[in-house]
Amino acid sequence: MDDKRFLAVDLGAESGRIVVGTLHEGRLSLEEIHRFQNEPVEVCGTLHWDVLDLYKNVLKGLREYARRFGDSAEGVGIDTWAVDFGLLARDGSLLQNPVCYRDHRTDGMPEFIRSRMPEKELYARVGIFLLPIYTLCQMASLRQGNSPILDEAETFLMMPDLLAYFLSGRMACERTNAISTQLYDPRAGAWHPEVFETFDLPMGIMPDLVDPGTVLGPLRESVGADTGLRRADVIAPCTHDTGSAVAAVPGGGGDWAFLSSGTWSIIGSLTDDVVTGEDALDAGLCNELTLGSFFLCQNIMGLWLLQQARAAWERGGSAYSYPELAELAEGAPRGGPIVASNDEGFMAPDDMLQAIRDYCRRTGQPEPEGPAQVTRCILESLALCYRHALDRMAGILGRSYRTLHVVGGGSQNTLLCRFTASATGLAVVSGPVEATVAGNVLVQAYAKGCLGSPDEIREVVRASSDLVEYAPRDSAYWDDRYGEYLELLEG
Repeated sequence: MDDKRFLAVDLGAESGRIVVGTLHEGRLSLEEIHRFQNEPVEVCGTLHWDVLDLYKNVLKGLREYARRFGDSAEGVGIDTWAVDFGLLARDGSLLQNPVCYRDHRTDGMPEFIRSRMPEKELYARVGIFLLPIYTLCQMASLRQGNSPILDEAETFLMMPDLLAYFLSGRMACERTNAISTQLYDPRAGAWHPEVFETFDLPMGIMPDLVDPGTVLGPLRESVGADTGLRRADVIAPCTHDTGSAVAAVPGGGGDWAFLSSGTWSIIGSLTDDVVTGEDALDAGLCNELTLGSFFLCQNIMGLWLLQQARAAWERGGSAYSYPELAELAEGAPRGGPIVASNDEGFMAPDDMLQAIRDYCRRTGQPEPEGPAQVTRCILESLALCYRHALDRMAGILGRSYRTLHVVGGGSQNTLLCRFTASATGLAVVSGPVEATVAGNVLVQAYAKGCLGSPDEIREVVRASSDLVEYAPRDSAYWDDRYGEYLELLEG
């Protein structure tokens, strides 16, 4: 069988990369060929993504591919974070740089949304828990702020769809990202007219919806001439990076859950249908999509806390690698302070270390001192947060789990994996690290007929990955800590 090569463009909130995925005899190999920073830029008080710089780096990646592998590939697929979008004018030009979900324009918008539509009703319609970062709040903030851009816009495209349009000329929105907007009806598989009407939003600007694994079309001729990659289809994978990661979870059977661990932690379970009962709403659970399935999940501010703490130490003149921080944390005393990882104070603080100290002081706990105690506080808190989310999800779905598959960059954090196994009482299987890219590539392969089903994709991931299993231990300590965590949440 000839090798099949695909390009995965994987954009995260900190960096982006271009990866070549090669499928050969049922195994997948990945090679990163270009990496670049992705940092939002504040302009006149608004936090924007520099989408043209992102596109420039996508083109650089295509040029590098052509230099090394020749002028053809099976496909190019783009995945990014969810919720953010660009607006195009009638001539197809971009009206402004997309605004970052951490911008403060959505401050107070959840309260406005609830004033127009009770949260219970909104959740029943769209299956997504209300947070200020979601697209609905961003769009409503434009309308409430009397921004002229909504009236000028002809087409709405989410971040991966916008970049795919630059490459192919096709305007479409792929469903795994559309569901994150709170503007989508997951049962009908269409934009939700009542939501648009209630919030006075222009449904006419919304593009056609496509499934993951849709061939959008060939690269523009101008892109081929510029990069040397003259023959490749632009393919919509699961364009939401979480959807791509879940597509590549190497689970088998029905007794596993997953944790996509990175800047955000997304913990969840595959489902056959949308779950929108009051208990799911009270638990802050969201319904999302991957290839061939819904999944119920909770979004948790994951290693964002440690990333920002590390940045604060670096600003103070002390640079630590993540393995160094884990080693320090392992030597820190047990039983220190813990935090609720999803507390609003951790969303976008000027100083994460101060935010953690403030939280501990506010909840009557000693403030952690130094990198060892702070890192242990963050990692233990995350493990306990994961247990809480899994317990609630299992109760709502009427399931029990034996295995938690941890994928993504956080699967490399051995200490966090050990803590998570012990806190949850589940076998934790870590890997693959590159789940998002693997899912991106393999859904493209599915689109081109190289693979026949989501289960076959998972088989390829199992055959291609070095997986590590962690067994639970020290259950008495972690049960006590979980009791402390629950008291913290109730307080």
